[in-house]
Amino acid sequence: MSTNETLFARAQRVIPGGVNSPVRAFRAVGGTPRFIARAEGAFLWDAEGRRYIDYIGSWGPMILGHGHPAVLEAVQKAARDGLSFGAPTEREIELAEAIIAQVPGVEQVRLVSSGTEAGMSALRLARGATGRSKIVKFEGCYHGHADALLVKAGSGLATFGFPTSAGVPAEVVQHTLVLEYNNVAQLDEAFATQGHEIACVMVEPIAGNMNFVRASVSFMKRLRELCSQHGALLVFDEVMTGFRVALGGAQSLYARLIPGFRPDISVFGKVIGGGMPLAAFGGSAEVMRQLAPLGPVYQAGTLSGNPVATACGLATLAEIAKPGFFDALAAKTRSLVDGLVGAARAAGVPLVGDSEGGMFGFFFAAQLPQNYGAVMATDKERFNRFFHAMLDRGVYLAPALYEAGFVSAAHAAADIAATVAAAGEALRG
Repeated sequence: MSTNETLFARAQRVIPGGVNSPVRAFRAVGGTPRFIARAEGAFLWDAEGRRYIDYIGSWGPMILGHGHPAVLEAVQKAARDGLSFGAPTEREIELAEAIIAQVPGVEQVRLVSSGTEAGMSALRLARGATGRSKIVKFEGCYHGHADALLVKAGSGLATFGFPTSAGVPAEVVQHTLVLEYNNVAQLDEAFATQGHEIACVMVEPIAGNMNFVRASVSFMKRLRELCSQHGALLVFDEVMTGFRVALGGAQSLYARLIPGFRPDISVFGKVIGGGMPLAAFGGSAEVMRQLAPLGPVYQAGTLSGNPVATACGLATLAEIAKPGFFDALAAKTRSLVDGLVGAARAAGVPLVGDSEGGMFGFFFAAQLPQNYGAVMATDKERFNRFFHAMLDRGVYLAPALYEAGFVSAAHAAADIAATVAAAGEALRG
């Protein structure tokens, strides 16, 4: 039988770093990554047959858990009909309609194959629609690995300590302004001096790539006001939060608190594909008509709207739209976070946490961080020790301080209780 160690050694001979996405390498926490053989419900099994309670959920898509019967049935039927056509299908329309039905600010969407592709395309669309070049992003927010957005991007870059990526010329990012998350004064200054040049502001409404940090209501309200006043587009990156923190995404949460609030362009991924490679970006019909073949902004993709991926996404969205789904998921996630905080308190360890819907985060700190600098000041070494102690006890958390976690509908109360009990042992050890 192959072990995690032998597989990792073999992988490193043929794949850079032995992984196809950097955070999987366990470089941030040390040790050998687990090679997953299969998954079911709330659990993963590695190559050695060991079972783990899964709080990664493929980094967010598996909101129903692994192998949900309705999703498997839809995927199997779609696969029998054909894997890819390179031509339109009715299912693409159905998925677009399902997304639009839940997100009031979106009138049309374009389907793509990854969150990076969706974010890159949304950025190009915003520049094309406004005729401007400058963009604003926030330190610690990750919007995929497109060159113009790969500046102080948190997540995997934070894991390795790089403020940006090699291979990105200075000329490419000269129009990217990077501000501090939740800093209203910096927003005001940027728009006062360069507002007429700013095409868009791209933001994670709840940042999931510096762990879990939510934008304050005052920050989001001012962001919307400034974009409207200066003719810039507000781009919500809901790749992680969309259909995960609420049925209408994070923007529906802010709309309850800020009258008339909605972004101009929204970017979705993960949950809308149900675990298959699928993402989307959308906005008003006026903005979206700038895309080819109607307008001058070019975007295309051979596998966009893939028939198997859209079947998977449709089946997932149908399940999460059932009454009471998000209430139950949010209560379950909150019970996990409350349990972790309680276990830490009992052990005399400073730990804070937060959650929304099925997304959560925790920090070894006295208070919740509001920006990337505060996240970096939390106790990374304690997190690393805690990660391995939990892994040893059969609980699979994200292998980096800078990543949010995810709970699925498949997690039972007993799984949450087992996780909290494991945390108590790990924190006392």
